[in-house]
Formats: sequence, C-alpha cells, structure tokens
Amino acid sequence: MKINNFIYRFSILLVFVFIVSCSEDTIDEEQTGGLTGTVISSEDNMPLFNVKITTNPSSSTVFTDENGSFSLLNITIDNYSVMAELEGFDTAFEGAAVISDEIATVAFELDRSSEVNDPPSAPVLVSPIDGTDDIETEVEFVWNSSISNSESLTYDLELRNAFTNEIQNFTVEQDTTFTVSDLNLGATYFWQVTVDDGVNSPVSSIISEFSTLSFPSNPFLFVKKEGGNSVIFSGAGADDEGNSQVDVNLFQLTDSATNSFRPRRNNEAQRIAFLRTVGGDTHIFTMDLTGENVQQVTSTIPVSGFRQDELDFTWSPNGDRIIYPFFNTLYSINSDGTGLTSIFQTTDGSFISEVDIQEFNEDVILLKTNNVTGYDARIFTIRVSTGLEETVVLEGFPGAAGGAQISANGDSILYSRDTSGSENSQYRIFSSRMFMYDVVNDVSQMLATDVVTGENDLDPRFSPSEGDIIFTRVDSNTGAIPSIFLFELGGNNPDDDQLFTASEMPDWE
Repeated sequence: MKINNFIYRFSILLVFVFIVSCSEDTIDEEQTGGLTGTVISSEDNMPLFNVKITTNPSSSTVFTDENGSFSLLNITIDNYSVMAELEGFDTAFEGAAVISDEIATVAFELDRSSEVNDPPSAPVLVSPIDGTDDIETEVEFVWNSSISNSESLTYDLELRNAFTNEIQNFTVEQDTTFTVSDLNLGATYFWQVTVDDGVNSPVSSIISEFSTLSFPSNPFLFVKKEGGNSVIFSGAGADDEGNSQVDVNLFQLTDSATNSFRPRRNNEAQRIAFLRTVGGDTHIFTMDLTGENVQQVTSTIPVSGFRQDELDFTWSPNGDRIIYPFFNTLYSINSDGTGLTSIFQTTDGSFISEVDIQEFNEDVILLKTNNVTGYDARIFTIRVSTGLEETVVLEGFPGAAGGAQISANGDSILYSRDTSGSENSQYRIFSSRMFMYDVVNDVSQMLATDVVTGENDLDPRFSPSEGDIIFTRVDSNTGAIPSIFLFELGGNNPDDDQLFTASEMPDWE
C-alpha cells in the first residue's frame, strides 16, 4: 500500500516537471522578423500616401509615408497575407514569409477602383433655353451634371458667335452656373458644356442656341448717375403711337466703372462721341451706336476749361472731325485722333466752354465763353476762315449761361440763361430759362415752357426736325435730381412732357 502511494506521487511529480519544462522551452524559442514594402499607383507608378497596411495573422496596423513606404518590425515569424487599402483604389493582397531575424519585402501596385473610373454623364443644358430670342447681353448659363464619385469636376463652357465665328472658352470648377457679360447685340450664339473628371475622357453636352436682343433704335442719348459715376444711356421716350412715356426702352451704353458724360451722336459717322475722365483729365472718346468699339480720340491736349460738367464739344457735320475747347483755345482733331490743329483763340483770355457748328456752313462756329469763375458769359459766332466774330447772341448779362446750339441753316440759336443774375462761388443756378435768338432780327425770346419758380431749364437741344426741344429740368436746390423733358415749339402742346427720370445732358441727333 505504501509502495503504491509512492509510485503515484512520483508520477505526479514527473508530469509537473514535464509541463514546466515544455513551457519554458516554448518561451525561450519565440523568434521575430520584419516586413517592409512600398505602394505605388499602377496608372503612373507614383507612390501612394496614407495607404492602410494590415496583416493576417494580425499584427500592427501601419500607413505608408509620402514615399509610399511602410514597415512592420519585430513581428512573429509566420506566413502572412498583407493587405493594402486606400480609398479610390482596389484593395490588394500580397503574401510574405517572415523568418527569424530577417526583413521580408513586398511591393503593391494599386489599381483605381471601378467606381472612380465611371465617367460622368453628359451635362444637361438648362438656361438659356434652346432657341430663345431677345436675351440681354449679360447671360447666366445654367446646366445640370450627374453626381460623380470624382472629387473634382471641371466644366468647359464654349460659346461661339454664329456671325463672327469668335469662340470664347470659360473654365468652371465644380459649379454649374456661369455668367458672361458684354455679348454682342443682335447676335446668335451656340453654347456647349464639357465635363472632365481628370480620369476619363471628357464628356460633352448637346449644342444649344440663343439670340441676343437687337440694338434698339433709340433717338435720345443722356446721362445717369450710378455709383458716383456718370453713365451714358439711350432711350425711346414715346410709344408706337407717338404718345409720350417716361423711361422707355432704356439701354446702357457705357460701363458704370467709368465716368462718361456729354454724349454727342453723329449719324454720318454712325458714332457717338463723349467725354470721359482719365486720371485727372477729361478726354474725348467715340463708340459705336451700340456702345461697342470704344476709341480714345484726344491724348496730348485734353478738354479743359471751367468746370468739367460745363464743357461741350461738337462733331463736324460729316463726322470726320471733332472740335473742342482747351481753356482759351479751340482745337480741331480728326475722329481717329490725328490732325490736331488750333483753329481759334480768344483775345481776352476768356475760357471757351461750349462749341457748336452750323450744319450747312462749317465756316461758322458758335461759341460760349466765360471767365475763370464761369461768369461774364458771352455767346457769339465766329467765321473760322477769318478768325473774326460775326454775331453776338449774348453778352453783358450777369449770371450763368450755356446750352448754346445753332440751327442747321444758322438762323436760330438756342441757349439758356439764369434770369436771377446770381453769381456765387458755388456756381449755383436759381432761375435758368431757355431762349431762342433770331439771327435775322437780332432778338432773343424766352420760350414759354411750364417751368415754375424754383426750377431750372438747362442744356436745350434741337430735335432733328428743329420742331421740338429736349432739355434738362432740375430744382434749384443743391443735390436735386434732374429729369429730361420735351418742349414742343409752336405752342400746340401747353405741357412739357417728361421723358427720362434721374437723367441729364440730353442729345437728340
């Protein structure tokens, strides 16, 4: 019985020693190695950054650096399946055998995933609708595009003028709207949008068509204030039945970013001349009747004298020359900017502020002069060939005067004068009225407009038939907003018709 207990206890001890011995051998024999690798794109062999690297059996998770490299060190020796994952690419696997105290190497070439490779569908053109007519010259283009899993879509808007074949291309990032300004009037345009996801071949929309509005044949030119600048407009002022209306068919001709004023149209030249501020000077420019093809005429000698807004100039009747003042000297310049010539100079040093030319006799020019304060005004005609004065229309009256224009055959001269006779440092006008001077009878007559006390009638201009007058009416208080009115000569209409609000410096050619 004692022998059996001894044998039993000895057996238990042998089992314990064997277990401990085996356990110690396993710990002592655990061995490690390493694994390194690189990941590149199969498209261009460029290294891929931030690729997630994991293994099976599991070890540490690491990410590739900017060189596409990664490393797993001190991992248990084994046969591993290594996985590389990056959004937008197909997941890849590579096998690697890690042995004791050695570094195994793997290399991945990742393909872009099939989802990213799906091209976007063709854009759908929304606005302007195909076949639309009479669109303004500033157009907002709108299109729809399919949702793409590409992170970046680029659109190319191609716009072609059907008449000139001029093609404009605009690149739009991500957005599906784009505005184009300054399109030609009366033109037909074709437009198309192409989308590019940077991976697949670009995809284009259908081609759509639209037409801009035709240039309105407005008879009137005038100036409005916008954002501190003077801007030139044209307008109609009456409906098809000849009834007077206010602010009809307004069309902006010059940019609001420039200070442009005193428009003068010449039908022979089919151009509009106007004044524009350039730096600290005032120069003459011309443009098409549509406001396009702007050209500067004067350069070395600007238009100068008393007060920028009191200066005026004139075309020659056939539109080949422009005549303008520079202090006490009158200049003639060709409409293309060549041929600058001095043609008259005041003998007393007075400033020339306004000039007009007789349509049927270019040798006769009407001038308005004044002193440095704007007063001591004189209106008279000169004969260019002799340099002599011929007809004195106004002199010796106190107060402001201006708006001088001579009729086509030279028998009538239109002007305005402040009947209050006020002369002040602000050149403020209190009671300006329009007058017609009869050259043959040497007499001036005040026109019977419906102007009232506290209002001024300024800048009168003959209609092309000389049967009506267009002019500016404004209250005499500082900062008053002017309007443009029509006065019918002959007295058939007792009321003056308002044509344009918040407007001044009218022209009617």
